[in-house]
Amino acid sequence: MNDRLIRALRRQPVDRTPVWFMRQAGRSLPRYRELKRSRDMFEILRDPQAAAEITMLPLEYYEVDAAIVYNDLSTPFLGAGLRVEMKAGVGPVVDRPIEAAADVRRLRAFEPRDALAFCLEQIRRLVEQLDVPVLGFVGAPFTLCSYLLPGPRARRIDALKSFLWREPAAWGDLAEFWTAHLAEFAVAQFEAGAAAVQVFDSWAGALGPEDYERSVMPYSMRLFQTLKDAGVPAIHFATGNPALLPLLAKAGGDAIGVDWRQPIDEAWRAIGLDRAVQGNLDPVVLLAGKDCATARAREILERIGGRPGHIFNLGHGILPETDPAVVRAVVECVHAYPVS
Repeated sequence: MNDRLIRALRRQPVDRTPVWFMRQAGRSLPRYRELKRSRDMFEILRDPQAAAEITMLPLEYYEVDAAIVYNDLSTPFLGAGLRVEMKAGVGPVVDRPIEAAADVRRLRAFEPRDALAFCLEQIRRLVEQLDVPVLGFVGAPFTLCSYLLPGPRARRIDALKSFLWREPAAWGDLAEFWTAHLAEFAVAQFEAGAAAVQVFDSWAGALGPEDYERSVMPYSMRLFQTLKDAGVPAIHFATGNPALLPLLAKAGGDAIGVDWRQPIDEAWRAIGLDRAVQGNLDPVVLLAGKDCATARAREILERIGGRPGHIFNLGHGILPETDPAVVRAVVECVHAYPVS
């Protein structure tokens, strides 16, 4: 079993720097586009074998050190009694968006092991077939709730910020609901065989440190404490605002995901060297070709300096127009770089 990623999460020595990519099983892969052409995403997710085959696709293109489950942050909405549609250029859209305190009370409590059993079955099948760790994931409460607001993505974030300022009690109820359910879903994924869980707070960077600490961090902290108590290794990913890094570390996670907006060695010092770090190649660099992408990858590895606890990744997901050959060149470059 390839355990490089788990060893890195524990800040233990590795023979090679582990590498995987957010959205590695997505639209950049020709085979994925073939499989997805005639099926809705949520239809595929309800077919554990089909979803598992998509999760395994990247291993046909490059030797990554982990497989992250094919899923979406919004899938838990199905358990809460919402209908979700994946709209091109918009993302997940729910049939009953949250716009007032009364909307929060409509959410239905659910047991993830029952309502999202198809996700857990995908993980079990993957664990049986792969020799690399399977990563589960959930959204952090703030980012997940951004998909419950109406409008395109930027407007949703603005609406959510306005909501948590205007309706602090309703925001607290909404965040409490999702904190409990997301934590339980993450633990269930671990129980099904996931070696670790990544918590995506992709849009937390839209907040300033004061608002993050006051209105968001308490819920993320509670989620990560639940994972820690259950023995679930966790990666905490956010993007867009390096000033949040010390607070993200305080909120929790065995590793903190770092985007490209700050050099990774400076980011690691801000996080604390007692924590693992993940990142931080700009995904746009992959569009510039093999030479540019591998040169930038080496710069990151040079800044790491062989310190145990680094997982190589992008600062966000692979872009759809990325050439898999460039990704493969980066993987080979990272694996060839000496770790001591």
